[in-house]
Amino acid sequence: MSVPVSVARRRWLLLQAVRIAGVAGAILGVMLVARAPDILSKVIGIALTLSAIVVTAIVPAGLAHRWRSDRS
Repeated sequence: MSVPVSVARRRWLLLQAVRIAGVAGAILGVMLVARAPDILSKVIGIALTLSAIVVTAIVPAGLAHRWRSDRS
């Protein structure tokens, strides 16, 4: 059974939005690290960057696995 085109398009757009949000978070974290005046801000920036990279790598794969067509 195939997935309707509208559902597939919505899922594809959601995957792309998650990837873009992850990249934006990583860029924000790098900017925070670069411009941080104190060590706490740098640590927060590093944590934000690492978590954004994890989101970019893992969440789309998890969504694709959840939406997989063949459930056998």
